[in-house]
Amino acid sequence: MSSGFFCSEILRTARSLEVGGVSPPCLGKHVKPLVLRLNSLRSLSESGTVVQGTKIPKIVACTIAPPLRHPLYPIHSQKNDYEATRTHVRPGGPGDNSPHDVPFQRVSVTGIHVTGVPLEELIRSATLLIEALGMRRHYMEVANQSFSQPCSKLLMTKGIPQRTQRNRHQYEIDFDRALLHIGTEEAERYLQLTACSSEALRLHDPHLPGPQTSHTSRMHGDPWACPMPPERHYTRRWVGGVMQLYRNAADAEANNPLPYRLITFKQYVEDLIRLSDMISDGPLKSFSYRRLSYLSSKFKMHVLLNELHELALQKAVPHRDFYNIRKVDTHIHAASCMNQKHLLRFIKRTLRQHASEVVTLHEGMPMTLKAVFEDMQLDAYDLNVDILDVHADRNTFHRFDKFNAKYNPVGESRLREVFLKTDNYLNGKYFARIIKEVIADLQENKYSYVEPRISIYCKNRNEWSKLASWALQNDVHSPHVRWLVQVPRLYDIYRINKLLKNFQEFLNNLFDPLFQVSLDPSSNPELHKFLTHMIGFDSVDDESKPENPHLNENMKTPENWNEEENPPYAYYLYYMYANMVVLNQLRQEQGLNTFVLRPHCGEAGPPIHMCAGFLLAENISHGLMLRKWPVLQYMYYLAQIFIAMSPLSNNSLFLRYHRNPLPDFFSRGLRVTLSTDDPLQFHYTKEPLMEEYSIAAQAWKLSSCDMCELARNSVLMSGFPHEMKQYWLGADYMNEGPEGNDITRTNVPDIRISFRHETLLDELGNLFKNTDSTLEGLTGSR
Repeated sequence: MSSGFFCSEILRTARSLEVGGVSPPCLGKHVKPLVLRLNSLRSLSESGTVVQGTKIPKIVACTIAPPLRHPLYPIHSQKNDYEATRTHVRPGGPGDNSPHDVPFQRVSVTGIHVTGVPLEELIRSATLLIEALGMRRHYMEVANQSFSQPCSKLLMTKGIPQRTQRNRHQYEIDFDRALLHIGTEEAERYLQLTACSSEALRLHDPHLPGPQTSHTSRMHGDPWACPMPPERHYTRRWVGGVMQLYRNAADAEANNPLPYRLITFKQYVEDLIRLSDMISDGPLKSFSYRRLSYLSSKFKMHVLLNELHELALQKAVPHRDFYNIRKVDTHIHAASCMNQKHLLRFIKRTLRQHASEVVTLHEGMPMTLKAVFEDMQLDAYDLNVDILDVHADRNTFHRFDKFNAKYNPVGESRLREVFLKTDNYLNGKYFARIIKEVIADLQENKYSYVEPRISIYCKNRNEWSKLASWALQNDVHSPHVRWLVQVPRLYDIYRINKLLKNFQEFLNNLFDPLFQVSLDPSSNPELHKFLTHMIGFDSVDDESKPENPHLNENMKTPENWNEEENPPYAYYLYYMYANMVVLNQLRQEQGLNTFVLRPHCGEAGPPIHMCAGFLLAENISHGLMLRKWPVLQYMYYLAQIFIAMSPLSNNSLFLRYHRNPLPDFFSRGLRVTLSTDDPLQFHYTKEPLMEEYSIAAQAWKLSSCDMCELARNSVLMSGFPHEMKQYWLGADYMNEGPEGNDITRTNVPDIRISFRHETLLDELGNLFKNTDSTLEGLTGSR
């Protein structure tokens, strides 16, 4: 046998080996000697050395494992059984020969029953998971929220067609008609400044600037400028806790509402019960746990094989590193967006410069700032961070009541009202000043952005107008900021104090002003302008509060919910979602930006919270409870739902830092990112987001590539405008896989993006290829 034939045979057989597979018959007991020989020839192959007249071709790295000696289950002889249980295989070579091939060392798995479950359980589990993905896609479509592209494509490919939105063309015509009332330049400017959550609408809008538009142009001119669409003379009324719109009063009398899409409470309850049954299904739990364990191991193998390659690619990029890539704090509360030292300095400075300014009323009598501090027997010199006492400590662990008390500087609610509220005697003047100081720090940093939550308590209908006036009159804006409105779940407190008669009044105070200004923007120009800088809604409160988590279709409607008991979390979330769905369709008709639902979800509480988030929310904050429910965790991975996690916040409230699941979620491929939550309570520096990243990097030994991937996730998750994301991530950032990545902007190597994308496609492929015969039951079920 010649040396040329010997080397060629080694290379041919080496490429055929895959992890977990059976040795090719031609090797037999000689596998180990051949592999050793292959390793010894590696250096020769890299230089193209000639051995006895034969040039050794370049060897492509692949991973080799011992033969599978004892299968877990009996090997079926039928070919279709083998194919049904065989994991989707990708070549072990440098690439997959696709148009956007990225060369790196891949790990492939083949064999029989490599999923670790029998064929019947595999088919059952895959069918249930696809059903859950189909449900989420339906809810996202109706609400005009984003849904994973790979999932959507596979659902359509396998016979579950995408539901087209009603009146889509009508929306676009109306959108163009609204823009005809203003100049072209003004319309273009409006689109640049508007944070529209409907990426599809913006991408197909003829008025949208191209990918090459400089983002610096958004910083010039009046940031509050926006078109004023004409009034729509619709009739509106509440039906079962959800706003219904009618073209005119006659249609309202005939109960003929506009054909807006909506998911009924009954359908929602059925889907929620279905999801609850899935997460308790034994075979599905075993399957999900095995797949999650496999994903963790696969990522470790990827890092082992490609870590140096990823680092080399990052080093090859000029100028870009972790410090100068864009990072968005996607979960931060406006009332605590500053650190404790910043708040202390601001209070002392204000007390020195504005001591004689009237700041509040006490028993009907005006009080100056100096009088407020004298009443507390304090002066500016006495104050320090210890007296301020706003930082969380060991005593706040599992004590959300004590944590909420930390919002009161010096333990005084009066100081919170004076300095940290938008609705007070000074109309939030001091709060606006300190927010603008935080914004100035962000602009100086240049690469950090925030999405602060600001509260609407729903105690009366004037809150929206006051909030908008506060923002515009104090000129609280920045290209570095987009607002979310958080709605505390405090109905029970308002009901006990006789502020509300029923839950319907709570919803009225939340949504009535939004429908009014969307129908007629001229009725409240300030609110109309503020909403162009708002991207969505958040639902906040202590999730660990006891509640009856189980919903049924016969529950009281909001107008009949007049008891002092608080509605369950999933009940709150549905009525926020359902009314947001109607509001989005109306605003889309008007050519206005739409909103998304991004609640606090899974910080504590029962699994039904995570089920409701899976159905209703575009993305969530916290998600800690996913660690206890493998089925839900696997669903969140398959649907690629973004999760903003705050390990330092969790460390003080619910879960010690070393037990935080973020590194596990990240390694498995869940779309997680880091956020600060409450810098006032948890952080020490003027750059709390960088503090969060630095502690995570030290505690979990994150690489530069890991950090940049987390930062990229934060930008994708955020609600900043499409053209800004194009500038930050690359013009094609919405494409899946490496073609959607630009390492010169994100500092994330294509290798990492390809690995994530191919792994996701493999997992989805394993599900969809095993359910061809069972998908007909899902088609057209809604």
